[in-house]
Amino acid sequence: MQTRLDIERKSLPSVEDNDRALASFPSNLTYSEPLVVEDDWHLKDYWRAICKRFWLVAGIVVLVTMSVALYMALKPDVYEAQAQVQVDLENTNTTLGSAKNTSIIVSNPLNDPAYFGTQLQILSGPRLLQRVIKRLDLERNPTFSTNSKKPWEQLKRLLGMGSRAGDDASTPNELPFSSDIPATTSREEIAEAARLAPLVLALQENLTIEPVKESRLPNKTTRLINVSFENTSPLVAAKVVNTLADSYVGYNLEVISSANETTSGFLQKQIAELQGKIRDGEERLINYSKSNQILSLDASQNTTVERLIGLNQQLLQAENERKIAESVYQASLAPGASESLAESNYSQLPGAETTAAAQIGRAESQLAELRQKRAELLVENTEEWPEVKEIEQQILVLQEQVKDSRDRATSIVKSNLATRYHQAVSHERALRTAFNQQKGETLTQNQAAINYRIIQQEIETNKSLLDSLLQRSKQNDISAAGMQNNIHVIDYAVTPTKALGPRRLLNTTLALVLSLAFATGLALLLEYLDDTIRTPDEVQKRLGLPTLSLIPSVRGRLRSNLRKTSIEKFGSAQHPELLIHTGNQSSLAEAYRHLRTTMLLSSTGPMPKTLLITSSQADEGKTTTTANMAVSLTQMGANVLLIDADMHRPCLHKMFDVENVQGLSTILAGEVGEFDTNDLIKRDQKSGISLLTAGPIPTNPTELLCKEQMTHLLDALRPRFNYILIDSPPITTFTDSVIISSMVDGVLLVVHGSKVSRDLVRCSKEILGRVGAKIFGVVLNDVNPSPTDYFYFRRYKGAA
Repeated sequence: MQTRLDIERKSLPSVEDNDRALASFPSNLTYSEPLVVEDDWHLKDYWRAICKRFWLVAGIVVLVTMSVALYMALKPDVYEAQAQVQVDLENTNTTLGSAKNTSIIVSNPLNDPAYFGTQLQILSGPRLLQRVIKRLDLERNPTFSTNSKKPWEQLKRLLGMGSRAGDDASTPNELPFSSDIPATTSREEIAEAARLAPLVLALQENLTIEPVKESRLPNKTTRLINVSFENTSPLVAAKVVNTLADSYVGYNLEVISSANETTSGFLQKQIAELQGKIRDGEERLINYSKSNQILSLDASQNTTVERLIGLNQQLLQAENERKIAESVYQASLAPGASESLAESNYSQLPGAETTAAAQIGRAESQLAELRQKRAELLVENTEEWPEVKEIEQQILVLQEQVKDSRDRATSIVKSNLATRYHQAVSHERALRTAFNQQKGETLTQNQAAINYRIIQQEIETNKSLLDSLLQRSKQNDISAAGMQNNIHVIDYAVTPTKALGPRRLLNTTLALVLSLAFATGLALLLEYLDDTIRTPDEVQKRLGLPTLSLIPSVRGRLRSNLRKTSIEKFGSAQHPELLIHTGNQSSLAEAYRHLRTTMLLSSTGPMPKTLLITSSQADEGKTTTTANMAVSLTQMGANVLLIDADMHRPCLHKMFDVENVQGLSTILAGEVGEFDTNDLIKRDQKSGISLLTAGPIPTNPTELLCKEQMTHLLDALRPRFNYILIDSPPITTFTDSVIISSMVDGVLLVVHGSKVSRDLVRCSKEILGRVGAKIFGVVLNDVNPSPTDYFYFRRYKGAA
């Protein structure tokens, strides 16, 4: 049975056959252009992304789920006890607002919508909780111990963000009040409140106060309140709830009694003050009447006041007359008011002036007749007609007479109006003087009477207030005797027998689901942000090139096995990734044999005789791939020449442990002849490879490659070897690879899996495409094989 190596050796062409095949090979051969691929993800892509980061997803899920499960397992059972309290409408003491004829208005809590909400706040307030703590002696109860702090509080203290006890500037026994303000709370109460504050907070965290809603009307609440408390001890939970309910009822009764006592004290104090004011006012009234000789305060007997009233009326009338005269006089002085003023006041002129007004009227009539006669003459004659001119002269004379008469009449009217205005002003001034004089006399005479009435009115007001307060005091005594508590306990709490929580299974399941969702999302996010090429499918989609081989990653266990094999067989541990230092049964050797077979048996044509192997950037494994490709071809009997064209950072001479005194740079610089080239080609005895090293690193390697010596060198070496493999610098860093790609038969692009950006690889392919390079395919290097591939290889190897 023939092995694959035999088939490959039979398919190995001779030098002449290879030259003929390459001559017939199409010179314009190019591979398909990069496919325009949409970044649409399918369900299979999501599954691959999750499987790729399986250990990340599994680690997060297991860690979070186990942490939550452990925390829930260590958390003790919690019991809830519940009592129900009824809060009726408050029987408010209406003493301060029930009297008649009072000016005091007090809001009635019966109609206050905030009363029920206030009671809810009182139930959970520190005052009642302090009573519960003292009655149940919770300070000595281990359930409410404040010595042990919560984990996050301890962490905050370690980070310096938490507060320590005693950090406050004031001591617990020091009152936060100034010395001149009387404190309503004693120092002992302040110290006790500070001591019980942690216990109050512990009670408030586990206490629930909720109003009961109607079953048929969920949006409407009743006057019932559910009081619930959670604790790890069912007995303590029931005791706290019942004690709180009883303390609430007692506290409300104390508030009602205190309110009645406060009202009664306030009323008694006000009554005593009013009685004293009334006595003082009566004594002051008697003394004032004696000192001012006040006999009668009857208004009918006071003539001074009547005279003052009469003068006030006359003064008002005089002011109105003066205003009317002033307005008429000011109107006559306005521009354009002469004619209308004269016409409207002809009737007010004396006899002679009245005759003049009649003359003005006759003159205006004659003027109208002459104008009419002139208009009739102008119908048949012109303005130059003698009769027309005579009539115009008569019209001018009459107009002058009318104007003079009107001016004289207007002057007379203005004089009369001014005289009337001045008379009104003088009359008003005289009345005002008399009024002011009489007013002074009235004030002097009645000042004593006015003060007397003020004192008398003050006494009457105080008496009215005293009667009102006496009536309210009696009502307060009656209401205090009949006042009842409006808060009652409907149901007391019983000791619970069933734990309320924690819900261990639910919380653990929820943690599992949430952690799985988070881990999956994180894996998909990392996959989305990963812009590298990892699989042959991505090579085909992004670049439009075939993947010729997948080179496994030489790390971890595989590298240890290769080093071990290299030491056992060859006594050297350097470069274990080279095939000359490893066994033929390793997965690395199998990958390069697969690359060799793919190149030899390619359906697109024979394997190129001169092949350039390059990459987009440094450290992608192009030099190792070149060396192992040469070793693989040599193992099947081919005569292979390996040229190190990386004159920037040569490495092949180190791999094969040969000298690099002279090499490619020496030939291209013209320092040796054509026949001396054979002396520079060294042959490795272990692998059988012919090697042309890079030589001394020149200052201008790119310019050396641009010369014709490189083309002549390749033409001279082609007939002597089956294959010539050339290692070159990275494409995106130097232009050496681009120059050499136009001189060789084909290019092999090495891509480091999960490291190089897709855009960088695509850019490298475009650069090679612009110079007409023939890219045969991609070698995906440093790839982690899937578990199924590795298992199959190991099982197949074991079976063999």
